[in-house]
Amino acid sequence: MKDVAARAGVGLKTVSRVVNGEPGVTPDTERRVQEAIEALGFRRNDSARVLRKGRTASIGLVLEDLADPFYGPLSRAVEEVARAHGALLINGSSAEDPDREQELVLALCARRVDGLIVIPAGHDHRYLEPEIKAGVATVFVDRPPGRIDADVVLSDSFGGAREGVAHLIAHGHRRIGFIGDQPRIHTAVERLRGYRAAMEDAGLPVDERWVSLGSTDPGRVTAAAEEMLSGPEPVTAVFAGNNRVTVTAVRLLAGRDVPVALVGFDDIELADLLGITVIAQDAAALGRTAAERLFRRLDGVSEAPTQVELPTKLLARGSGEVPPPGA
Repeated sequence: MKDVAARAGVGLKTVSRVVNGEPGVTPDTERRVQEAIEALGFRRNDSARVLRKGRTASIGLVLEDLADPFYGPLSRAVEEVARAHGALLINGSSAEDPDREQELVLALCARRVDGLIVIPAGHDHRYLEPEIKAGVATVFVDRPPGRIDADVVLSDSFGGAREGVAHLIAHGHRRIGFIGDQPRIHTAVERLRGYRAAMEDAGLPVDERWVSLGSTDPGRVTAAAEEMLSGPEPVTAVFAGNNRVTVTAVRLLAGRDVPVALVGFDDIELADLLGITVIAQDAAALGRTAAERLFRRLDGVSEAPTQVELPTKLLARGSGEVPPPGA
């Protein structure tokens, strides 16, 4: 900093103000300081800054799977909010493994991130209590935490699934299959609950052979769908519980002689061109809302933990409007 100050012909305090984005520096002086910084290759010592301010200007984001397209816009939205607050985002995947989630979260805490945004893989987050008490702001997104009180931002999985199944019923379907994710996952349970509620609202029975929860592995989903679509009274429509199930269902149903209606939860790439009806979540809004909540906490806002639930939207594109055979 002394070298930068000497080259720019200013004092150390002026260099500090420019480097930290503080007011009180004229545009001409700021320009000279920036030119000196570039010429000398000066870089701020963030380790010293941490010691002085007690903050690392970094946050952690723990996702289920970085490769899942759903998490791309969510992660990007968190990153944009973090960037606006001068913070760096560090993210990682839990792979739906509670032990890996805990290991990753505690590793981020050990690196002294200021806050965490977590998509839970497990059902017991009491391991985070000491970190939260120590000042690590924490917000959960997409699913609620287990056994602790904390801020959480969710989509309306129950209401969205209920609307999607009701849409199929409105188009004449009475035998509707539901293929969802693992039964231990909050969103899978809520979407199944929405399916059952829509069927009950319409006075329709649910044959348990029409319901399948489990891995989103294409083989498992294909087997479940084929079983529902076989026999003397096959389902005439399928509600897919998430984007990965929808992709497999699209591939399977494309090769069938008899059209089968399909509504998926989560939008997927090219769904508009393929004519796939979906219940769309706003993944970016989930990430942005969670990040904004996190930085409110980091800015010192002290209030009881809150739960925010964002609405979903039905996008009718054709596949959900296919009538049952003979209609």
